[in-house]
Amino acid sequence: MMRIAEALEAFSPHRGDAIVVPGRGGRYWVERTARPELDVPLGDPAMGGHAGFALGLALAHPERRLVLFDSEGDILMSLGILATIAEQAPANFYHFLLDNEVYATTGGQPVPNAKNIAYDKLALAAGYPRAHAFDDIADFARELPAILGRPGPVFVALKVFPEIENAPIGQRRRWNTRSRDQVLADLRGALGGTAP
Repeated sequence: MMRIAEALEAFSPHRGDAIVVPGRGGRYWVERTARPELDVPLGDPAMGGHAGFALGLALAHPERRLVLFDSEGDILMSLGILATIAEQAPANFYHFLLDNEVYATTGGQPVPNAKNIAYDKLALAAGYPRAHAFDDIADFARELPAILGRPGPVFVALKVFPEIENAPIGQRRRWNTRSRDQVLADLRGALGGTAP
């Protein structure tokens, strides 16, 4: 297993001018990003919401790589999004799953059947042309340039250590210092006024 921060650190030098939707890994990403104007940290929307939003951005901006750091809780709340992404087949879509086997943002409840679910296989069965799974940071870092060097959509499942947030959501320290309106305004500016 790897730490979320390690996975994001391995990705960071390969980011380029990609739009990044950091999903549930957002609190770690905002500390590492060099291009916050191209980041779309939505915080904690309804579970399952990040992938659909990221797909929309990828389709709206096919000229630019879109990277999503999703969670298994989000995927399980909206399994149909895998089939939708595969059907739309955006060549610029890179879907990374941070699988910690628990619902970390709500106190660490175990994800059902967490040890046996092969999310990379689910993505392939839904129609993704390529999918990978890693539980070792060195293997992931070594393969990442090749993964990003080929067209998407691609799904990459990463086994990460659970980092449980036990404080009630309303009492947590705010990690995203920009409002949603500011995030969208920054993205519009970076993309020449064409973002949603």
